[in-house]
Amino acid sequence: MAELKSAWGIEIGQAGLKAIKLRYAEASNQVFAVAFDYVPHPKLLSQPDADPDELISEALKTFLSRNQIQGDLLGISLPGSKSLLKFIQLPPVEESKVAEIVRYEARQQIPFPLEDVIWDFQPMGSSSVEGGFMLDAEVGLFAMKRDDIEHQMYPFNQRKLELELVQIAPLAVYNFLWFDRLGQRKDPEQSLNTLADDQYVVALDMGCDQTTLIVTNGKKIWTRNVPIGGNHFTRALTREMKLTFAKAEHLKCNATKSPDPKAVFQAMRPVFNDYVNEIQRSIGFFSSVNRSAQITKLVGLGNGFKLAGLAKFLQQNLNYEVEKIDTFPSSVGDSVLTAPLFHDNILTFTGPYGLALQLLGQTQIHTSLLPPEIVVARKIRRKKPWAVATAAVLLFGLATSVAGYGSVAQSVSKSRFGNAETQADEVAKYASKLDSDYKAQEGRNAAAKERGEKLVKALDSRANWLELYKAIDESLPRDESAEQLDETRIELMNRISLKSVTSKKYDDLATWYNDNAQLAKVSPQYFSAFDKAEARKTGPTGPGYVFTLHGVHFHHAPEDPVKGQGTGYVVNTLLKNLQSFKVTRKDSVTGQVIETPVGQLGISYATVKADPFVLIDYYPMGRPDMASASSAARGLRPGFQPGFNPGGSGAESSYSPPTPGGISSPGIPSPGIPGTGTGRVIDTQLPPEQVNTPRKIHMTNFVVQFVWKPTPEKDRPKEDPALPPVDPAAAPQDGQAAPVATPQTPPAV
Repeated sequence: MAELKSAWGIEIGQAGLKAIKLRYAEASNQVFAVAFDYVPHPKLLSQPDADPDELISEALKTFLSRNQIQGDLLGISLPGSKSLLKFIQLPPVEESKVAEIVRYEARQQIPFPLEDVIWDFQPMGSSSVEGGFMLDAEVGLFAMKRDDIEHQMYPFNQRKLELELVQIAPLAVYNFLWFDRLGQRKDPEQSLNTLADDQYVVALDMGCDQTTLIVTNGKKIWTRNVPIGGNHFTRALTREMKLTFAKAEHLKCNATKSPDPKAVFQAMRPVFNDYVNEIQRSIGFFSSVNRSAQITKLVGLGNGFKLAGLAKFLQQNLNYEVEKIDTFPSSVGDSVLTAPLFHDNILTFTGPYGLALQLLGQTQIHTSLLPPEIVVARKIRRKKPWAVATAAVLLFGLATSVAGYGSVAQSVSKSRFGNAETQADEVAKYASKLDSDYKAQEGRNAAAKERGEKLVKALDSRANWLELYKAIDESLPRDESAEQLDETRIELMNRISLKSVTSKKYDDLATWYNDNAQLAKVSPQYFSAFDKAEARKTGPTGPGYVFTLHGVHFHHAPEDPVKGQGTGYVVNTLLKNLQSFKVTRKDSVTGQVIETPVGQLGISYATVKADPFVLIDYYPMGRPDMASASSAARGLRPGFQPGFNPGGSGAESSYSPPTPGGISSPGIPSPGIPGTGTGRVIDTQLPPEQVNTPRKIHMTNFVVQFVWKPTPEKDRPKEDPALPPVDPAAAPQDGQAAPVATPQTPPAV
């Protein structure tokens, strides 16, 4: 019977080294806890006078002296604060193209060159494959800087220990939750999960300096780092009670046994309140993104969660059941699970437990941040014995064959077989000629095929279209926070709604350019970019596309009549971005700076035409006398059709926000009022009788056109040519008629 393979999960934290050894018995489908070790550091790694490298080296040395690891699999975890975890929702895509799409997303999401990081990905959730296409695919993207990974691996490499797994700490904890708390198994028939798809569990892994928050239902995962840990409570005691760090740490761990427990908890109360607020804010954001999610309970992890009164305080303030881990029900092994040292520190062994489970192949997660060059080198080394044996067999066979042919050669005579050899040579020469002719034709065919493929890829690249639509989306104005999404003040919201995006392909873009350039010369009110740059007076030439965006906005800022309303608002937001080399914004959730190429993609000659704004009636809660269900769903008066209004500013119309969410535009989703289900923010400062009172707002319809010549990534300019920007003052003033070029209506994309 083959020996069962064992795996060590090792985590080196701020307070010490934790390790657990698991073994999986396939016959009984059971995980056994074989051994464990806990090596505390003499001082925390984050203390000013601590030498982290020396402390880690000493802890690892102690661990190796007390445990036999030869022949076992080894895995370590990396701090979640230094890693990147992104979960990306993909559109329906060919299964074979997933890796290519994810690599494109990795270049957009990872704020470092890909050669400076190590990254991996895997599909998450309940995606399905139909007809070769992956549907409802959510992909987890995990990355970390190469320098940080090599620094974490250095103590193990120094002792010639081969690591089989390098994993991010939050994913190791997720492995534990998935296997031990949710009862999931790789074989669905053996799973014990009792949670529905919309029920989620929140895990709080409290460390010394921060808490990792993990939300999961067994299929999906969402994480966030909360910047409050056990040391924050200790520092509160040192500050309020004038103690040294060591004495404050001892008092925190023994608060209930102190002479004055009330004073201890009173000193730590501000940190308790901050901690609850951070947890509540994180859960609230997750719930706003996943409206159907239901939080069933909180699971406390990490030795920081042993703080007296913390679990009760969270339960009282968050109104969720709080569970503290006291055993691992999905594994057996009394020598480990009942040991006093293990039981006292069981909350900190969840990460190593999840690492060991993944090494044994018992988890859903299979990614690893082990450097790929190490993986390849090990594969080659392990296959060397087989390669040597194969070469020996081939050499022996060759020697035997040569000996046989040598004995037969003595019986061969040229006078006996000379004519036959001559004829064979002639046949061989003729065959060689035919083969050369065939290869020449084959080469010409391959060259023609390559030219065709390059032409198709250059003009109709799927990735180029994805980047173009992303550039349009990133060029739209957006509100930066949920507080700005007040739909009762729609004229102050930074939104533009696009009603259609169409394109038309031109064999020669000069046709479109000449028509519009001539119109711009004879009609000064027509706002154009054609004559604003010396380098563009000749206009675009060659094949390409002309995009037409039909849109509407309700923004109106009277203090800036040119830039803050009507056409001026479109010029200073959407048009300005479409005329930029790159669009840069800061993500309101992660704080990450996102750069999106615009001019780099081949977008140019952006121009706008807008009708004079019209006054319409606006109903924040919708008109109460809607004539039809369809009109009520759109929030419009019966008979009103949004779009260009030939009646000018005197035309009568009305508008009320859609339900839910308001006008379509990028930005943070509009928060709703609890219990209303409308998704709209109502100004509670107004009297109740005025909440749905109609008022006049300004509506501006506009058309934006621009040229797009698809530019492959390798041919894109690296620097902005720094052409002079278009002067917004050249835009027509509201109330003036402005003609527009009318090319043929392009087909919708």
